[in-house]
Amino acid sequence: QVQLVESGGGLVQAGGSRRLSCAASGRTFSSRVMAWFRQAPGKEREFVAAITWSGGITHYLDSVKGRFTISRDNAKNTVYLQMNSLNAEDTAVYYCAARYAPGSWPQIRGAEYESWGQGTQVTVSS
Repeated sequence: QVQLVESGGGLVQAGGSRRLSCAASGRTFSSRVMAWFRQAPGKEREFVAAITWSGGITHYLDSVKGRFTISRDNAKNTVYLQMNSLNAEDTAVYYCAARYAPGSWPQIRGAEYESWGQGTQVTVSS
């Protein structure tokens, strides 16, 4: 069983930055795609960013392009989400997800991911 553990959430002022981490552990980790999703209070979960493990190809939600950067460290089985220029609309619980099966790129629906972390809260204060 693969476990995904997010960290790095917290309270940040508008305009500030935060880096989230997602560490994978358990059986040999062999995901094809890693992604970050978020869910704000009263809203549906939404895709934020995804990255392929092998080639590092990335895809972003339009509203975070140019502000967020997803990256991975294959040796550490860890995925990061660097978030800059944060605003109140970025306040949410952020979830890390892993997909193992092949498929068309990009995968932006939650149902396309098999493993999930417990989430980490990011609160942006204005």
